[in-house]
Amino acid sequence: MRQTRRKFLVQSALGIGAMPFLAAKIRASAVISSGLAEVFKDDFHLGTAISDATLKSDDSTLLNLIAREFNTITAENAMKWEGLQPSVNQFSWKLADDFVNFGRKNNMLTVGHTLVWHSQTPDYVFKNKASPASREILLKRMQHHIGTVIDRYKDSVAVWDVVNEAIEQGKWRRSEWLKIIGEEYFGKAFAFARDADPTAHLIYNDYNMHNPDKQNFVISQVNKCKKMGITVDGVGMECHATLDEGPPVNEIETAIVNFARAGLKVHISELDVDVLPSAWDYQGAEIDVNYDYSEKINPFKNALPRIVSAKLAERYRELFELFVKHRDKITRVSFWGTTDDESWKNDWPVEGRTNYPLLFDRSRSPKDAYFAVRNLKSQ
Repeated sequence: MRQTRRKFLVQSALGIGAMPFLAAKIRASAVISSGLAEVFKDDFHLGTAISDATLKSDDSTLLNLIAREFNTITAENAMKWEGLQPSVNQFSWKLADDFVNFGRKNNMLTVGHTLVWHSQTPDYVFKNKASPASREILLKRMQHHIGTVIDRYKDSVAVWDVVNEAIEQGKWRRSEWLKIIGEEYFGKAFAFARDADPTAHLIYNDYNMHNPDKQNFVISQVNKCKKMGITVDGVGMECHATLDEGPPVNEIETAIVNFARAGLKVHISELDVDVLPSAWDYQGAEIDVNYDYSEKINPFKNALPRIVSAKLAERYRELFELFVKHRDKITRVSFWGTTDDESWKNDWPVEGRTNYPLLFDRSRSPKDAYFAVRNLKSQ
C-alpha cells in the first residue's frame, strides 16, 4: 500500500536522526551540487521561514532558492491568528494556501506556525463586545480556530507549533489566555489540536530555551499534560543567537539533552545570528518600542566587514557542529528566513538597522557562513 505523503513526512521527521553515521560519511564525499538539505539529509530536516512579502509577490527567484536549499518550511506570519482569522469566523486563507501549496509542490515538510500565541492575535478574540470574554467563550474560540485550521491543512501540514511563547523564565507569561482561562489553557490547546488531527506532531515553541528555569518549567507543564492523557511531542528552541553574547553552545547543548531526556523531540525552530551591537546596551525600553536611529547600533550600513563575516561563519559552524552531534535528538533545524534583506532582525529592536543574520546576502548569494555550514560535513 502506498504511503500518503503526509505519513511519509511525519515518519521522516521523527526518524531521521536514527540514520547510521556511515551513511552521512558516504554522502559527504558526493558532489555538492544540490542544496543544504541534501548535505544534512542523514541528520535532520533543514528548513527556512517564508515571509508574507515573498508569498504576496510570488517571488520566484527566492522561492526557487528555498526549494533548492531546504526540505522544510515554516510560514513566518501567514498562519498566525491575525492572518488566518482577522475577524470573528471570517477566515482569510489565500497566503496560507499559497504557502502550503508551495510545500506540497516541492514535497517539503510543512510546519504550521502558530495556533495559540499572545501576540498577533486580534483583540476581538479576548472580548465579548466591550467586556472581556468569559472563560467558556474563549475556550470555544480557541477550539474552533484550532479545529478549523488543522482540518483545512491536515493532509499537508505534519507539524504544528500549537502554543508559542507562553512562558517567561520560570513562570507563565501574563497573557490574556492565562488571565481568562488559567494555566490549563496550555493543555487545552494541545488537546484540541490532538482531537483535530491525532497523527500530527505537536510542539511547544519558545525563545531562551537554554535558560534552566524555562527548561524546567516547560518540562513540568509537558509532564502535567502527560498525566492528563495529553501528549506534547516536541519543543521548538528558537535559537536567535548573537555573535558574542550567546547563548553559549554548552547551554544550548544542555537544553537539547534535557528536553530529549524528558521524551521530547527537539526542533531548532527559528535560527539566526545577530551581528549588530545590542541595542539594549544603549537605551532601555520595553519590547515593541522603536528607538531613535544611532550610528553605534547600526555600524554596517553599507556592507558586512570581512572580519565580521568570518566571525559569523565560525558561529554558525560551532552551532551546526553541536546540532550534528545531537542529531539523534534533533528532528529539524530551521532558519528564520533565507536572505539578509528579509530578516526581522533588520528592524528589531530598532527600525532601519541593516543586519546580516542569515546564510544568503541581499543579492541572494551564499555567504561565508553558508560554506562554513556546508563544508562541515566534508571535514
